[in-house]
Amino acid sequence: MKNVCFLVSEHPFLDSRIFKKEAKSLLKQGYNVTMIVPRKDGYLFDVDGSIFENRFLSQQFTYEGIKIVTYEQIYPEKQMKKLYHNLHSGSEHQFTDSLTQLGILEKADIYHAHEFYSLYSGIGIKRALTKVGKQCKVIYDSHELDVDPLVVQAKNIIDFKTKMLKLMLKETDYVITVSESIKTWFLSIDSHPPIEVIYNSPPLAIEYEAKQANKPGLLLAYEGVISQKRVNFKKIVNILELCNKAFDLKVKIIGGRKSNNNQELPIPPHLKDKIEFTGWVNYQSIPNVMKDVDLGWVDLDVTSSMNNQYAMPNKFFSYLNNGVPVLVNECKDMESFINQHKCGCVVKKLEATAKDYSHALMDLHANRSKIRDMGFQARKIMESAFSWEHMEKRLYAVYNQLFESN
Repeated sequence: MKNVCFLVSEHPFLDSRIFKKEAKSLLKQGYNVTMIVPRKDGYLFDVDGSIFENRFLSQQFTYEGIKIVTYEQIYPEKQMKKLYHNLHSGSEHQFTDSLTQLGILEKADIYHAHEFYSLYSGIGIKRALTKVGKQCKVIYDSHELDVDPLVVQAKNIIDFKTKMLKLMLKETDYVITVSESIKTWFLSIDSHPPIEVIYNSPPLAIEYEAKQANKPGLLLAYEGVISQKRVNFKKIVNILELCNKAFDLKVKIIGGRKSNNNQELPIPPHLKDKIEFTGWVNYQSIPNVMKDVDLGWVDLDVTSSMNNQYAMPNKFFSYLNNGVPVLVNECKDMESFINQHKCGCVVKKLEATAKDYSHALMDLHANRSKIRDMGFQARKIMESAFSWEHMEKRLYAVYNQLFESN
C-alpha cells in the first residue's frame, strides 16, 4: 500500500481542494491517505469558520475512508528567526512542533504540504525519516503566492520567509500550484523541483442545462466570503443602485459572512428584494443554486496583492462549471484565461469601481446573446479540459512520477 500524508497548518480539514478533491481522488486511486490537521481551542472547524462542537472530537478518527490526525494549531510566524535557523542548520533536531512530530510517526511515502508553514514541517519530517533510513518525498501544494511582495508586512518577516522558501524548495520534490503565473514565479526562485498547475476546479456539474437568453433582467452571482477584505458589500449595493436605474439587476450571494460575524449588512430598504442570500451551501449543491444565474462576479484588490493578480480562485471555475460567464476586474491570469477561451468579460481597471461594473453589466444586458455564447463556451471548456476530472489526472501524474523515481 502506498502511504500518503497531507500536512495542514491553517486550512479547515474539509477544505474543498484538500479533502473533497485531492484526498478523495487519491483514495479512489488506491492510496492510503492520512491528513494531519489543526484544531482551534480543541475543536476542528468548518469551511465557514464555524466550530464542530459536537462532532469530530476524537484526536484521531477515520472519515469517509481517510484517516484524520489532529493537533492544536500553532502559530510559527511568531518565531521566524528560529525557524530559519532550523532550516539552515540542515538538521532535524530542532523541528519539535506537533505537526512535524505527528508526521514522523506516520512514516509515509509522500508528504503533501498545503501551506508555507506545513512545508516547513514537511522538510523536518523528511530529514528525520531520512536519518533512520526511510525514504520519502515532499510535495508543496501552494494554494497562493507566498511570499507576496505587495502585501504589507514587516520587512524582517518578508526577508526571513524569502530565505526560508529558497531553502525549503531545495529539499522539496515537487511543487503544485494554482496558476501559470505562480508557476513562473516559483521557477524564478528555484528551477530544481518540477512544477504542475492544478486549478481549483470543481467536478463537472451533472445537472447542467444551457440557460435561455430571453429573461428581462440579469442575475449576478457572488460566491464566497462577504467581508471588507474579500469583497466590499457597499460596492454590491452601489452596482445595484446604478444598474436598476436602467434595467432589473439582482444579486445572489452564495456563501456570505463567516459564521462568527453576526453584524447585519446594510441593505437600503428599496433594494432588499434585489439581494438573495443562500448562506453557505453544501459543496455538491452549488450547481443547483447557480441554475438561474446569468453572470458570476470576481472583484479582487490587485494593487496591494500580487497573489490577487495571479489568482484563479475556486469561484472562477465554479461559475464556468455551471455555464456562467465571469465578470472580473483586470487580474492577469483570469484575464488571460477569459481572453483565450471567450468565457467572460474583463473590466480593464486594476481598481474597478461600481460605476465601471455597472457600465459593463448594462452593455451585457443589451447583448443577451453574448452572455449566452460566453456561457456555452464556459461549460464547453470545463467539459473538455478544466473540470476536476481533468485536474485529478494531473495529480495522479505527479504521484506516479514521484513513486517511479524511488
